Amino acid sequence: MDHTPESAYAHLRDTPPAWFLTPPGDGAISIMRRPMTEGQVIYRDKWWMLLQDPVVFPDGQQGRYLRMVSPQVEPGVAVLPLLGGDVVLIEHFRHATRAWHWEIPRGGATAGPAHADNAAKELREEIGAPAAEFIDLGTVHPDTGILADAVQLYAARIDTVGELERGEGIRRAGASGS
Repeated sequence: MDHTPESAYAHLRDTPPAWFLTPPGDGAISIMRRPMTEGQVIYRDKWWMLLQDPVVFPDGQQGRYLRMVSPQVEPGVAVLPLLGGDVVLIEHFRHATRAWHWEIPRGGATAGPAHADNAAKELREEIGAPAAEFIDLGTVHPDTGILADAVQLYAARIDTVGELERGEGIRRAGASGS
């Protein structure tokens, strides 16, 4: 069996074909169907795949585009924790930027449980908070320039912030109004 980046890409084109569709209408950037071997799986692990797609731009020029997709079936979750009238943010170190960022709890989903259960898991893990109520805010695409995945967004009413998940690089939490 061929295990080259090109053969892995060709296999992907047959497995989740929706990843390779071009929507109808003018102006879309299409992924070339032939030659298949021009596309590559540049990197793959449990959480991410980096694909290099051979594309045709709306003006007819050919080129390549990088995109990241998750091999996970379930979309990730993000949660706006509401404490009183404020949103609780966490200060989280992110390796990609090599910097600290104020953000909301988020993470990959575990296959099986409902989206709200995955959101509850993220709240417990990252800020040690149980939610009194979850409000489904819909699906968002966090970075459409490179990331193909969607995230299910929730608001959650909480009564307290508990122990932070320091092992994931979270150093503090604060309310948006403070």
